[in-house]
Amino acid sequence: MAEPSKVIHVRNVGHEISENDLLQLFQPFGVITKLVMLRAKNQALVQMQDVASAVNALQFYANVQPSIRGRNVYVQFSSHQELTSMDQTQGRGDEPNRILLVTIHHMMYPITVDVLYQVFSPHGSVEKIVTFQKSAGFQALIQYQSRQHAVVARSTLQGRNIYDGCCQLDIQFSNLDELQVNYNNDRSRDFTNPNLPTEQKGRPSQPGYGDAVGYPQMANAAAIAAAFGGGLPPGVTGTNDRCTILVSNLDPDRIDEDKLFNLFSIYGNIVRIKLLRNKPDHALIQMGDGFQAELAVHFLKGAMLFGKRLEVNFSKHPNITPGADTHEYANSNLNRFNRNAAKNYRYCCSPTKIIHLSTLPQDVTEEEILNLLEEHGTIVNSKVFEMNGKKQALVQFETEEQATDALVCKHASPLSGSVIRISFSQLQNI
Repeated sequence: MAEPSKVIHVRNVGHEISENDLLQLFQPFGVITKLVMLRAKNQALVQMQDVASAVNALQFYANVQPSIRGRNVYVQFSSHQELTSMDQTQGRGDEPNRILLVTIHHMMYPITVDVLYQVFSPHGSVEKIVTFQKSAGFQALIQYQSRQHAVVARSTLQGRNIYDGCCQLDIQFSNLDELQVNYNNDRSRDFTNPNLPTEQKGRPSQPGYGDAVGYPQMANAAAIAAAFGGGLPPGVTGTNDRCTILVSNLDPDRIDEDKLFNLFSIYGNIVRIKLLRNKPDHALIQMGDGFQAELAVHFLKGAMLFGKRLEVNFSKHPNITPGADTHEYANSNLNRFNRNAAKNYRYCCSPTKIIHLSTLPQDVTEEEILNLLEEHGTIVNSKVFEMNGKKQALVQFETEEQATDALVCKHASPLSGSVIRISFSQLQNI
C-alpha cells in the first residue's frame, strides 16, 4: 500500500462512468477538491480535502468492493501527495493531432453532422466528420485542416455542453491520420467533396440519431441510453409505447395521489393520476411517455410500500380521461424531468435503503433532518454535506421499505422555507 495521501487513484474507470459518478462514490467521506479523469488510461485521480478523508474512503472500500454502473473500480492511494495544474492539464497524456475523438455524454437530443459542424467550425476549418454509436455512447471523429485548429477546438470546447444542461463534450485527440468518408448524410460528411452519394445504391439509409428529430421516442431512447452509460438497464427494452400504468395492492387508508406522484416521478414526468373508487387499492398513473412508464414498471414491480408489495403493470388504457376524480400533474413544477432529464435518468433505480435529500436550507442541521424523517423507521446512519455550495444529505434506513415510506411522505415537503427533493441513492453505505 502506498503512503497515505489525500489523492486517491481509481482504476477501471470505463467511458460510461462520469465525473458525477465518482463524486457520488467519494462524497460521503469528505469534501472533494479536485478530480482528474485520465480517459486514455481508464483511470481517475480524486483529491480529498485532507488525508483523513482519503484514509476513511480507502478503509471503507477495502471491505466493500466499490462498483459504478455494474463495473468494479479499484482504489488506492496515489503517489501524488497533491494534484498540480500540470497533472490536470496533462491528465490525458495524448498526442496532439488534427483529428479529434468526441464522446457526447448525457445526450438528450439527437446530434447530427450539421450540429457538430456548427459547434466545431468556429475554431478552424473542418474537413470531415464521421459519427457512430459505441459502448461508450455516441461518438464522432472530426478532422480539421491543421493540428493547430484541433488543439484550439479541444482546449475551448472540452467539458462544454452543446445544449443547456446536456450533451456534454468529452474530447480526446485521435491517433488516426486521415478519415475515410464514403457518404454525405446526417451521420458522415466530407466537406471537401460535396459530390459523394448520400447512401449505398439499392440500400436504404440506416436509422441513426439524425433521423430521430421527428420521433421524440427515439431521441428519448438516446437520452436514456446515454444516461445509463450507452445501453439501457437489463430488462428495459426501450420500445414500449404504453404510457399508462396500473398499480394495485395499495393501502387505501394511507395512499393518495400526491404520494404516488412522489414515488413514480422518480422515473419520469407524471401527466395525471386516478385512484379507482370501485377498487380502492388500485390506481392508474399516466407517465410522460412509454420509456418513462417502462422504467417505472421495471424498477417498482414488487416494491414494498406501507407494508404491502406493489403490483405494477402496463394498463390496457392508452391514457387517463381527465375528470373530477383525476389529479392533474402535467404542469407541476415538481416533475423532475422538465430540466436536465438525462441527469435524472441516471438516478433511476429500484428503492434502496439510502435516500438523498437536496434543495435543503443552507443552515439546516442533521438533527432537523432526523426529526423530519424518524417517524418512518429506524435511521442507521446520516450525513449532511455541501456540494457546489448547496446543502445536501444522505439518510440510511434499516430497510428499503422504510426509506420508500420516507420518500413517498416527505418528498416536496417544506423545511424552513425550502421545498426538499428526495430520491433513492445508489450508494451501498454512508
